[in-house]
Amino acid sequence: MPFLSKKASSAVAGSGDRPYLNPSKVPSGETVRFALLSDQPIEFYECWGVSTDGNDKKKPFRFVQDPTSEEIEAEMGDNFERRASFDGESAEPSKFAVAAPVYNYTTARVEIIQITQKSILRELDGISQMEDYSNLLEHDFVLGKEGSGKASEYSLRPVPQKKGSEKATKAAWDDALEAGFDIDRMLDDGNPFSAE
Repeated sequence: MPFLSKKASSAVAGSGDRPYLNPSKVPSGETVRFALLSDQPIEFYECWGVSTDGNDKKKPFRFVQDPTSEEIEAEMGDNFERRASFDGESAEPSKFAVAAPVYNYTTARVEIIQITQKSILRELDGISQMEDYSNLLEHDFVLGKEGSGKASEYSLRPVPQKKGSEKATKAAWDDALEAGFDIDRMLDDGNPFSAE
């Protein structure tokens, strides 16, 4: 019997051909176990836009440097406007983000974890500076979440690599690389999983 319910598994699985492990989508009270596949994440700033044609389509806009309001508006053009902040009083600011390829044990596939939550970033940075965890690729991580919305609290802890997982993890990562995986495509709104 699987540990996660179908609802929880679906919520953390990502979608379609562009699978992402999004910490904010982890259901409250649940955890997700993953292995980092690269110790070289990409760093960027992200701002979300909402379609101006009334269909509520949302799209991320990513920038290598912290963008000005003018740069964000120019990138969004006439088809998108900045998403409103939680209070609805102003435009949502751009957020610093880190993204890296991971092997998600729940979905048994390569995904991209994108982290904007400062608490997770601080925890991961702290773990990386401990002598016992100097090579983050030799460990798994368990990401947990309690609460929802602005009241969400996240936890991240290193754990030993899952027994017997090395072969499946390596095969999935090799397959992704062979298919053309390139995380840098995220910065140009491309598909990191395929050059097509």
